[in-house]
Amino acid sequence: MSLHLMGNNAPVTEEVTLEPAEVAGAIPAELHGVYLRNGPNPRTGWSPHYFAGDGMVHAVALEGGRARWYRNRYVRTPLYEHPGQSRFALAFDQVSGRMDYRVTTANTHLVGHAGRLLALEEGGFPYEITPELETVGPYTFGGALRTPMTAHPKVCPATGELVFFGSRLRPPYLTYYRAAPTGELLQAQAVEVPRAAMMHDFAITGEHAIFMDLPVVFDPAMAAAGLPWRWDDGHGARFGVMRRGGGPVRWFDVEPCYVWHTMNAAEAGGVITIVGCRVPVLWREGPQDMGGGVSALHEWRLDLAAGTVAERRLDDAAVEYPRVADAEVGQPYRFGYVTSFSLEAEPERSEIYRYDLDAGAAREVHRLPAGHTCGEAVFVPGGGAAGDGYLMTFVHDRARGDSYLAILDAADLSARPIAQVHLPVRVPAGFHGSWLPGLP
Repeated sequence: MSLHLMGNNAPVTEEVTLEPAEVAGAIPAELHGVYLRNGPNPRTGWSPHYFAGDGMVHAVALEGGRARWYRNRYVRTPLYEHPGQSRFALAFDQVSGRMDYRVTTANTHLVGHAGRLLALEEGGFPYEITPELETVGPYTFGGALRTPMTAHPKVCPATGELVFFGSRLRPPYLTYYRAAPTGELLQAQAVEVPRAAMMHDFAITGEHAIFMDLPVVFDPAMAAAGLPWRWDDGHGARFGVMRRGGGPVRWFDVEPCYVWHTMNAAEAGGVITIVGCRVPVLWREGPQDMGGGVSALHEWRLDLAAGTVAERRLDDAAVEYPRVADAEVGQPYRFGYVTSFSLEAEPERSEIYRYDLDAGAAREVHRLPAGHTCGEAVFVPGGGAAGDGYLMTFVHDRARGDSYLAILDAADLSARPIAQVHLPVRVPAGFHGSWLPGLP
């Protein structure tokens, strides 16, 4: 059996709604909202790759020191409605030669903006869902979105704008977008790049958007197998810097690599500093090739006046899923949070790190018990100073065969969990999530 269908990667079969009855510790009374996390859960029980499973959202609602409910629901897309059918066959119109971007797994992320909650996957349109996880349908900003949308848009905490991009397999390969705090699309600008490259994430600062044109490119010969990406040494690697309001892009060459996720970016004194998780090589022999090296925390400093790049590895630990507080996206910040990363079906345990970027990327560790594994940790603000708040993540307990929502003290990761909200079900490993303040 494939690695992506083994252990806690294996899909669950039922959608449930329940009230968690077992809590270890105490849920902070100030936590009033819903923690949500997306991930692949193939409806047929099989998919050709981890990224190809149907999107299933898992959520826990917290209020007044208790967990009101846990729910899991599929995002109802055409792929859900036609289980096991080819994505390409469903999406491609042979008469017009166009792709139907309503055909998507919607399995990667969840982002709230302008009163809407969007389930995202970079190959199609976003899907609006309710906080109770019911599917509303594809969302296209009133018909203004004509390309897929990245799974990693950024909500600017200073302006409230939603800043994002869309990439596709034919020109224009890359399009940049900005949406107003009220949801209207303000800007759509094609960005010239030479070919279709896999752009999963990007970064913003208060003034700029930063694109990553890296050597994982579209290969038509591999598309028939449903996994159309591979490494190309001839493509090169570069970061593109553009004013958020539009205009030309300045490209900065960087050492070849792939970056799934940026932690954050900020700028001062004409220098943009980007921090993210860097993989030396990805998919040289195609998407089943996992021999590209460790994903580790890395820094790139782009000097806009000199046109130069200085880069350095910040740590050797194998990590992924970097996050900062939502209120610090694109702004000066001190702390970032990551999770240890392993390609094993059943790692011994997971660790969550807090990096202090003001102290040379010193890390503080929360080490889960043996047999307990988790994914991305989402920062949830508390009522105190910057860095004070909580980290939330779903944890799988291998011995019990079920899962729990862990609530950690973000300012003291060495401490025991503040609370563990135990669920009588298993939450499979997944991708990204968000905290949605308030309750429906």
